Amino acid sequence: MAKRISHRDSLCGVARPLDAIGDWWSLLIVRDAFDGLRRFGEFQKNLGLAKNILSARLRNLVAHGIMDTLPAADGSPHQEYVLTAKGRGLFPVLVALRQWGEDFFFEPDETHVLLLDKKTSLPVRKLELRAHDGRILGPEDTFVRMPPRPAKQTKR
Repeated sequence: MAKRISHRDSLCGVARPLDAIGDWWSLLIVRDAFDGLRRFGEFQKNLGLAKNILSARLRNLVAHGIMDTLPAADGSPHQEYVLTAKGRGLFPVLVALRQWGEDFFFEPDETHVLLLDKKTSLPVRKLELRAHDGRILGPEDTFVRMPPRPAKQTKR
């Protein structure tokens, strides 16, 4: 098995978070946490994931500050996993992934789960990337700027 490399020092805002959420199980755990799951057994049952893999993914999510552990709300000796502010910040990422999946991985008439607005029970509107002036942006409307390289030190 190839050793995974870390993107910890990457200057790229896409690459760096992959150390924390770069495998499908981690994103599915976060998805389930948004759906209200909190206990190890709930995640394990819902995902059908081997306990050792689930344990490793939860440890990684906690280590990266995406989830935190708390004593069980019912006073039992169990612990619960809850999303931190950093973890809740993944909500638009999961919505974007969900909407992309709905657009490209389902037939037009195929049944799938829907993300609904609690207030109206209507489907959530498609995410849009907008410029400061409100224009909708596509990939052709953006570019990535690399930070300037530090000047080389000369020996004296």
